[in-house]
Amino acid sequence: MSNPVIQCHALGKTYHDGELCVNVFDNINLSIMPSETVAIIGASGAGKSTLLQLMGGLDKPTNGFVLINGKKIVELKERERCELRNHNLGFIYQFHHLLPEFSALENVCMPLMIADLPQKIIDEKAEKILTQVGLKNRMHHRIGELSGGERQRIAIARALVNNPSCVLADEPTGNLDHNTADIVFNLMLKLNREHQTSFVIVTHNEALAKRCDRVLVLGNGVLT
Repeated sequence: MSNPVIQCHALGKTYHDGELCVNVFDNINLSIMPSETVAIIGASGAGKSTLLQLMGGLDKPTNGFVLINGKKIVELKERERCELRNHNLGFIYQFHHLLPEFSALENVCMPLMIADLPQKIIDEKAEKILTQVGLKNRMHHRIGELSGGERQRIAIARALVNNPSCVLADEPTGNLDHNTADIVFNLMLKLNREHQTSFVIVTHNEALAKRCDRVLVLGNGVLT
């Protein structure tokens, strides 16, 4: 049996602001298996984005721990955590966070440049994934020249260009109209099948969530 790509063990997060103490959740157990798609839904403020940040090693838990391909994030030095994320994870957000002064191709090249790959391989990989997301003829356009749906497809290409084990997507269609959201979601499911990459998708769209392999609900500090 395959090993999980991400495991959360008794994961908890509490925020402190002076005397104020906010317990988001304190005993989340979750395993993400290779190639599966998992949707996480729940009310605003339930902690969905917080959970995703902990899974990606972008924040530290108050208790418990996260394993990425068997490695405990909390035990790694900062540089090791960055390398682990770069090689194993991709990230997609509601707002694409692309760099407007660069072209689509240059934006997608960024994770490969951080990985310090040869330029020829960087260009080949970036051009291939942009072709897969249907932007072969738009790769040299700057971000301001592209539509919202095209920008989100670039963000998806950037998340997948390093062949990660898992992509963590936080409301990836939340800023798109209904038709464009459907197109982008279809693309993510298609790339999941083609690349055998796991997807964990936080969304308010229950209709889209039901198309994933599993749907989990986060509420009152409990994931069910």
